[in-house]
Amino acid sequence: MSDPRPLRITFANEKGGTGKSTTAVHVAVALAYRGLRVAAFDLDHRQRTMDRYFENRVDTARRRRIALPGAHCEVIDGGTPEELEERVAAAAAECDVVLFDTPGRDDPLARHVASEADVLVTPMNDSFVDFDLIGQVEGESFKVRKLSFYAELIWEARLKRSRATIEQQRRQMDWVVVRNRTGHVEARNQARLEKALAELSKRVGFRVVKGLSERVIYRELFPSGLTLLDRGHLGELGTSHLVARQELRQLVAALHLPVLAEDPEKGRPSDAAPASSTVPALADVR
Repeated sequence: MSDPRPLRITFANEKGGTGKSTTAVHVAVALAYRGLRVAAFDLDHRQRTMDRYFENRVDTARRRRIALPGAHCEVIDGGTPEELEERVAAAAAECDVVLFDTPGRDDPLARHVASEADVLVTPMNDSFVDFDLIGQVEGESFKVRKLSFYAELIWEARLKRSRATIEQQRRQMDWVVVRNRTGHVEARNQARLEKALAELSKRVGFRVVKGLSERVIYRELFPSGLTLLDRGHLGELGTSHLVARQELRQLVAALHLPVLAEDPEKGRPSDAAPASSTVPALADVR
C-alpha cells in the first residue's frame, strides 16, 4: 500500500518512566543517520525531555564544530488535534518521518497521535505494574483477565484504520510493545510477564520486542545530546557501552520500520506493513 504521507511513529504510554523519550530520541537519530529527514513533536510541554535532548545535541554540535544528524523538534503546548495536524502538515512537507513523544498520562493529543500512528511504540518496564496499562491479570495464575482501557482504545483505532486502509491509501497500524529495563527483573517474574504478554499479543495483535536495558550511559549522554550511534564523538567505549550500542541497533531493526525496508524495484523505501499488523476480530479480543 503506497501511503503519500511521511511515516508517523508515535511513542506512547500513559505511565511515566518507561523510557519513551530515550527510545524516541535514539530511533530518530538512527533514522537521521540513514539519511532520512525527521520531524519530531514533543507533546509533553512541561517536561519536554525529547526537545531538551535535541537542544543539547545542537549545542554540542555547535561547540565541537561537528555534524550530528538529528531531528527538527517542536514542543506542542496544548491546542486541538486539528491545530496539531496543521503543524504536522507544515513539517511533513519537508520530511520523511514524523515522530511523536507523548506524556506519561492520559492526554487528548496523545490519544490522537496514538490513533493516527503508522507505527505505535509502547515502551514498558518489565513489571506487572506497567503491564496493567494494557491488560489485567489474575492474582494467582497470572493469566490475562481483561484488556485495559488503553488497549481497547488502540484496538478500536487499529480497527478503524484497517477499514480505511484501502479507501484512503493508508498504511495499517503496527503496534509494537517494547520491553525496556529488563536487566533487573527476577527470572520467575520475567517468565510470567513473557507468558502474559504472549497471550495478550495474540488477542490484541501487537508485537513484542526487546528494548533498552537499564544502563547509566543513557542518562550520562543526555546533557551532551549524544547517542550511542555517534561513533567517533564518544571517546573510548567500554564493553558495556558496545553491548548497549548493539542492543539499540537490534531494537531499531526489530521495529521493522517501512522507511528502512528498501524496495529493490524502485530503490526507495517500501511502504509494506508487517504481516503481524492484522487486526484481530472483536470476538478474539474480549
